[in-house]
Amino acid sequence: MPSSISSSDTPTTRPGFVRLTASDRPGVAQPVPVRDIPAQPWPRILAAALFLVLLSMGAWEWRMRTLGLQAGDLDDGPSFWAEQRRRLDAGDVKIAILGDSRILYDTDLAHFESLTGVRPVQLAIAGSNALPFLEDLANAVHFNGLVIVGIADRSYFRDGGGLGGPALERYRFESPAVRISFLLHRALSRVLAFLDDNYRLNKLVRHLDEGWRAGAQFPVNERLWKLGTVMDERQTFMWSRVENDPRVRAHQRSAWIRAAPPVSAPTILTTIERTRIAVAKIRARGGEVVFVRPPSAPELSVYEEETLPRTRGWDQLLEGAGVRGVHFADVPAMQGLVIPEYSHLSRACATVFTDAYVRGLAKLTPRLTLSAAAPPSLSPADCTGTGTGLKPPLGNDGS
Repeated sequence: MPSSISSSDTPTTRPGFVRLTASDRPGVAQPVPVRDIPAQPWPRILAAALFLVLLSMGAWEWRMRTLGLQAGDLDDGPSFWAEQRRRLDAGDVKIAILGDSRILYDTDLAHFESLTGVRPVQLAIAGSNALPFLEDLANAVHFNGLVIVGIADRSYFRDGGGLGGPALERYRFESPAVRISFLLHRALSRVLAFLDDNYRLNKLVRHLDEGWRAGAQFPVNERLWKLGTVMDERQTFMWSRVENDPRVRAHQRSAWIRAAPPVSAPTILTTIERTRIAVAKIRARGGEVVFVRPPSAPELSVYEEETLPRTRGWDQLLEGAGVRGVHFADVPAMQGLVIPEYSHLSRACATVFTDAYVRGLAKLTPRLTLSAAAPPSLSPADCTGTGTGLKPPLGNDGS
């Protein structure tokens, strides 16, 4: 009786157009398919592709420069800050500046050097709380110089470090890949304006969303457009378009004007005590700490006073931590300066403010002295359009 044969045992014949698989050729390696590449004019194709890339880059570079961007604007970031922070470890730094964006934008390092003969290391970070960085210097065994701490009250008297946390982390560890990427980007930024970090596509897209969704809240750092220009040694000044473009200036102003809850009493006491401890450590090594309160416009000061009045913040800080400082409200040379977007000085007035606070601090501490070759004192008239010492910027009223 014939036995049944399953369908799996029945030999199959593949059509000629179906390629054999490994199962069809037991013990024989599967051949690699080969497709002939037709002859092409590859040099001309490569040249055309390169031309299109260069044309696109050139068009984008031209467009960015028409918006006010410029080559040599190096962008700030954790690696740039870490590079400057490591200079203190070498032991030859006499003056370091800590703080938030106000002392960062409002300090002219070159003018500081012309007054004292010393160029400070700029370690202020926009959107940060200076206190964790002061504590970092307090624990730095080799640093015994002068620390200038510039504060905006609401930035200093708060919990957490703000936007400056990644900078300290980068200082403590920076991989070779991150370091090389930073150096490459900085080198290219010296010749290409379109590399500006504030005009990356993913950042521009975020600004399209505001107002589209009712009730959506955006952090201040995401609401801002480009605010400053960064040069070597983290010298930062206000971007010219904030001074000269009413639309950009109005947008920046809107980012600051917002109500905030009052600073709590426990936060004030904790901040003062942490400051006192950090100052004591620095003084124990022969160093010194002084404070500076840069100006803010009346339109913004009213919110700052509601959040933290001077009597509860600045005055208690100096008394409780045993430090001395210069407050803009107490110095005639700091009155009437141009603050285009309410929070940071214009490029020209930053130099005038630097002149005033350096001279003020020189009266408070022997660690800061004016050199014999120091230029004459500046006044608000030198940056408000009535003086002759500096190029006059726009008025405070936006004109």
